[in-house]
Amino acid sequence: MTTAILGTGSYLPENTVSNDELANYMDTSDEWISTRTGIRRRHISKGETLTDMAFFAAQEAMENSGIPAEKLDLIIVATVTADCITPSEACLLQERLGAVNAICFDMNAACSGFLFALNTAHLYLQGGMAEHALVIGAELLSKIMDWGDRSTCVLFGDGAGAVVLGKGEHGIKNVIMGSDGARGKALLCSGRPLENLFIKQEVEFPYVHMEGQEVFRFAVRQVPECIEELLQQASVRVGDIRYFILHQANIRIIQSVAKRLQVDIDKFPINLSECGNTSAASIPILLAALNRDGKLQSGDNVILSGFGGGLTWGAVLIEWQ
Repeated sequence: MTTAILGTGSYLPENTVSNDELANYMDTSDEWISTRTGIRRRHISKGETLTDMAFFAAQEAMENSGIPAEKLDLIIVATVTADCITPSEACLLQERLGAVNAICFDMNAACSGFLFALNTAHLYLQGGMAEHALVIGAELLSKIMDWGDRSTCVLFGDGAGAVVLGKGEHGIKNVIMGSDGARGKALLCSGRPLENLFIKQEVEFPYVHMEGQEVFRFAVRQVPECIEELLQQASVRVGDIRYFILHQANIRIIQSVAKRLQVDIDKFPINLSECGNTSAASIPILLAALNRDGKLQSGDNVILSGFGGGLTWGAVLIEWQ
């Protein structure tokens, strides 16, 4: 028995913002953004909190799985944009769901966060510490963007994706994870600086800063390497994979990974043109869309792979339940 995905769900704010609309607020254009990234629009909250989005995604995943809230033993939320420093986003969600029996905590691995949380939940289930888990990737990135920095803010959007996990004959087969903190400042959002009785200073709200070329070079090298390592560990051929579900950051990164693996781009589902980069939420949002559209069949081998701040990366091989 392994850990199976029993249900999926997602939520995107109703408010969408096109590249042309962004051009009303900054020096940019649809041509400038879309040719460099593949992004044409993104969803940006006009009031939904992170807890709201996580709740709606969780509800859909639970309905899809048939597992009620009281049967959840574990809730993990992967995010860098929680509504509170404490309590955790997972605890806020627990209250709203009524999941009174769940252990709850958050994980921060930026855009790799969902994969790190998925693997953590897998270990809980395989270790006998849980029977059912809810894993969510959710981000309200619009609140940590510098909307005067067109090189960064145009890339990101808000949203949430969720999966319900349980034990099954088919599911997670192999996992690869990695981190390189020495290069962490390539994608940075600082916390609140030290200010107390002894230190007084101007406190500014922290925004995301990204060295785009450094992150791009990292991704196009590291993602195919970890996928190749994963396939080798599992003794699975690249041709046996139905879909490669990658973190939706940039169309050029996805195309580069496909080329490196010598795989047709059609095996790489893409929704970044409509959602932008939703960080920890991007993989579960895309996974939920594929499941909702009936594109995942029992026995399909799929690889989930992501990369992000930390720097972090990972890949998971799943045989669909």
